[in-house]
Amino acid sequence: MERTSYVSVDVLLLRYDHGTRRLLLGLHDRTVDPFAGWPALPGVLLHRGERIREAIGRALAKVDLRAAGSGQLVTFDEPNRDPRGPTLSVATWAVGTEVGTATWAPPENLPPLAFDHERIVADCWPLLAGMLWRETDFTRLLTGDEFTVADAVALHTALTGTPPDRGNLNRTLAGLPGLARTDRLASAGRGRPGAVWSWSP
Repeated sequence: MERTSYVSVDVLLLRYDHGTRRLLLGLHDRTVDPFAGWPALPGVLLHRGERIREAIGRALAKVDLRAAGSGQLVTFDEPNRDPRGPTLSVATWAVGTEVGTATWAPPENLPPLAFDHERIVADCWPLLAGMLWRETDFTRLLTGDEFTVADAVALHTALTGTPPDRGNLNRTLAGLPGLARTDRLASAGRGRPGAVWSWSP
């Protein structure tokens, strides 16, 4: 009789770097087979009676980080995704504010990843894009308490693959609860200074 599938919790760990205006994905190098030495999404097998959020915490401990926030995305059920046997993967997201021991890479330039993690990233990225500006907690974790229009453009472009229309973006920002445009301007590099937006405490 075949065993019941295991359940893994794999984390798309995100961090926005305001200095470089890049959205980065946190990876770690596996230390055991299969795929020893390969970069992978931080992940763990779910323990009996364990909650998903607790498993996310254990996964992030592999890169010495705690999530500022996290949530579930989708489950991958390909029976052959793990050479050890049938293993479901609950793909989740987490946002970190520190570097930890993770290897941070831009999503458009990832190395080959263990298991089916490249597919997980590819399939989950549109879901994350759909959460930006629509789910306030997720958006605020990525932007930080204050951010510029240039930051908003960079985040939108990184997640959707397309630069936003500035007018539409400003209208979207103006409609977000708890977010307000300040009187301050920040240099956006070349071109006109950009507005600074701030979340209420």
